[in-house]
Amino acid sequence: MKALIVQEGKTVALKDHPVPPVGDDDILVKTVALAQNPTDWKFVDFVQKAGTILGCDWSGYVVQAGKNVTTPKVGDHVAGFVQGGTYTDGGAYAEYIRTSAELSWVVPEGTVSHEQAATLGCAFWTAVQALYHPTRLGLVEPPAKVDKEQWVFVYGGSSSVGQYAIQLAHLSGYKVATTASPRNFELVKSLGADVVFDYKDPDVVSKIKAATGDSIKDALDTISLVDSQALSARVIAPGGGTLVLLLAPKPEAKVRDDVKVFRTSRLPLLVFLVTVTNCICSHPHLHGAWPHLLSGP
Repeated sequence: MKALIVQEGKTVALKDHPVPPVGDDDILVKTVALAQNPTDWKFVDFVQKAGTILGCDWSGYVVQAGKNVTTPKVGDHVAGFVQGGTYTDGGAYAEYIRTSAELSWVVPEGTVSHEQAATLGCAFWTAVQALYHPTRLGLVEPPAKVDKEQWVFVYGGSSSVGQYAIQLAHLSGYKVATTASPRNFELVKSLGADVVFDYKDPDVVSKIKAATGDSIKDALDTISLVDSQALSARVIAPGGGTLVLLLAPKPEAKVRDDVKVFRTSRLPLLVFLVTVTNCICSHPHLHGAWPHLLSGP
């Protein structure tokens, strides 16, 4: 098969590569569509495991299943994600991908295309974990809704994770405040943001507090650099709250002692996330936002 292989010298090459063997609990998938993530180039530039297959997000058809696998079945349309740039026999940027069957999900017929399903990977599960996992923000999961007015702040609403986070929080009944560049204001509003502000505005923190009644207790920073971490902590109401980052906390960005800071896990509870994916992917509000998600900001 052809696969995109990490090379020495911070580069990649499309090469012939052995089709991965299928274990008793695995499936082999013929890929149809793949999606890109920032982690892909970061694994090339910073991790540099030469000989590994790059890529995380994929969608395709099952062509072989291990003897212990009861679902999915050969012929099923499935999607999922793997840790690309890590293994010589596992990565999404290839004609075939081998993965544990329980870390894939069967795409409900008539819901989303291969291209759309491939995007329900890293960005989506990162947003799911950040918002809903009990060790992160622990918000109310859809289809249930929060029973009172409650604000959630998302820094970087037009990023891939940010777009999913806005939709998910909206589906859960939360009011969403976010930041973006002015050119993306209408995009994030169309996805469910109630208020949006220019992250470069020197008065952005005071404006967010005014719009939300200075009531924010839960925040997600999808950029997770020094400035974004500090701003996200500042918008949280007096008395403190919780801030979830995608990257490791920056010590120099700590501006408050009453804000608990967590990062999304590199190896989350994948079965939990795949289950949530199955439940949410066919929701009409999320499904209706696909044109925005696929075209990007």
